Amino acid sequence: MNKDTLRACCIAMAVLTAPPTFAQSYPAKSVRFVVPFVAGGPNDIQARMLGDKLTQRLGQQFVIDNRGGANGNIGMELVAKSPPDGYTIVIATVGTWAVSPSLYKLSFDMTRDLAPLILVSTSPAVLVVHPSAPVKNVRELITLAKAQPGKLNYGSSGVGGLGHISGALFCLLSNTRMVHVPYKSSAPSLTDVIAGQIEVLFNNTLATVPFIKAGRLRAIAVTSLKRVQALPELPTIDESGLKGYDNSSWSAIGAPANTPRDIIAKLNSELNQILKLPDIQEKSVAGGADILGGTPEQFADYLKSEISKFARVVKEARITAE
Repeated sequence: MNKDTLRACCIAMAVLTAPPTFAQSYPAKSVRFVVPFVAGGPNDIQARMLGDKLTQRLGQQFVIDNRGGANGNIGMELVAKSPPDGYTIVIATVGTWAVSPSLYKLSFDMTRDLAPLILVSTSPAVLVVHPSAPVKNVRELITLAKAQPGKLNYGSSGVGGLGHISGALFCLLSNTRMVHVPYKSSAPSLTDVIAGQIEVLFNNTLATVPFIKAGRLRAIAVTSLKRVQALPELPTIDESGLKGYDNSSWSAIGAPANTPRDIIAKLNSELNQILKLPDIQEKSVAGGADILGGTPEQFADYLKSEISKFARVVKEARITAE
């Protein structure tokens, strides 16, 4: 075999064995964007904002698919077991990504079976009550809860979600007892506290602010250590007297494990650019959220640390999958 023939063979082999560049033609069809909660909640609102932008930028529909139940684990399992081709992605919160592994016997692994894509935002919960409740601040709520142990109900989006963890920590640190009422998502829990069916709710700021400003809910405090721009006059639970109280949520996007790296990189790049858009920034700040962004590797490292942290929280607060 002469040198020219040998060179031609080597080039042909290189072409045949080169990794496919999937991202060049991606997406070639619609993408399923799974929200592991029912429609109307903060995760759903965020997914629709981002999905619309992805549709505009990439030229294919990002179709929202609400798969609620089991603190988001039903939807997450669906994604974990979907083909790793880039045509199924998921957005979920800290309660699903980081708390569920300590509460549930899952048929999949959050770090092994899902590919981290991007951290989207962080947001505290806001503690609210019905306007008719005889409570205007944290101290009054603690006093009422101690006077009526086990009589007050607090709602949440489900076992292990932001509202559940926030309420459990509140009871733990204040030495009070309130009854946890889990819902399938934050939307029906919000509806019930507005209707006066439950007394207390720790809920995502993004979805709750409009009802506070409309006077349909009374805001008591936020669960982070710093106040939020959307409600600058509202104190934190920590500064209201329950020292050391701090619990915020975050949301993030992932895909099935083994999704091609160039597709992950393309989606990550597009989302980072979308998160910097003025209208996305404005809507997020108005809802009490701080935009994050970053690389898939940063999210992967953060997720591991959060799973470890909440394993300790679940144990110390004696939280169980009711």
